[in-house]
Amino acid sequence: MEQDLFGNPIEPQKIKTIAKIGFNKIEGGEFIYYPNYFEQLDSDNYYSSMCDNIIWNQEKMNMYGKSVFLPRLTAWYGDAEKSYKFSGIKLNPHSWTPELLEIRNKINEIGKVSFNSVLLNRYRTGNDWISWHQDNEKELGINPVIGSVNFGATRKFQIRHLKTKEVIDILLHHGSLLVMAGALQHNWQHQVPKEKNVSEGRINLTFRVIL
Repeated sequence: MEQDLFGNPIEPQKIKTIAKIGFNKIEGGEFIYYPNYFEQLDSDNYYSSMCDNIIWNQEKMNMYGKSVFLPRLTAWYGDAEKSYKFSGIKLNPHSWTPELLEIRNKINEIGKVSFNSVLLNRYRTGNDWISWHQDNEKELGINPVIGSVNFGATRKFQIRHLKTKEVIDILLHHGSLLVMAGALQHNWQHQVPKEKNVSEGRINLTFRVIL
C-alpha cells in the first residue's frame, strides 16, 4: 500500500491514466501535454549539459522540529531578484544559462506567458521523489502557469483533486512538456512518487512567472 511522507498507509484511490496529447480540461483546472516536445538528440544534450553544469544543491527543510534533506537535488535559475520560497526554503536565482534560455523560449508560446524563473529538480534514481503539494505560493499569483520540461528517465507524475480525491497519472518521458494552467494549482495537488524499479536519473524543469 502507498505510504505518505511519514510512513502512514494511504487508502487506495481511483486512478486513471491520461493518454490524450495536447489540451486537457479537467474539473477545476487544465493542462497541455506533449510527450515528445523536444527531439531526442536535443533532449540527450540538454540532460548531459545540465548534469555537468547546473549548480545543484540538496536543500534541507524543517519537519517537526528536525532538519531533514529533501529527497532530490534542486537548483533555482532566473531573472535577477526573482527569489522563491517553499517549505521554509528561500532560493535566490543563479543567472540563466544559454540552454535554459533556449528551452524557455521554446515553451513560452505554449504557456502563453513569458517565464522568468525555473526550478530544477534532479531525481538521481527512482528513490528520489517529491510528495503531494501545490505550486500556489503568493509570489506565483492567481492561477499560475507552470511549464514542466523533463529529460532523462520516464517517471510517473500524479495529480489529485483536493475534494473528489480523483488521481490522474501522467507518464513524463524524455523530452516531454507538461503545462499546468487555469485554477489547477488551487484545486489539485501533484507528486512524483518513488519508483524503486527506476535506476536512471531524471531532470525536471518547472518554469514559472514570479511576480
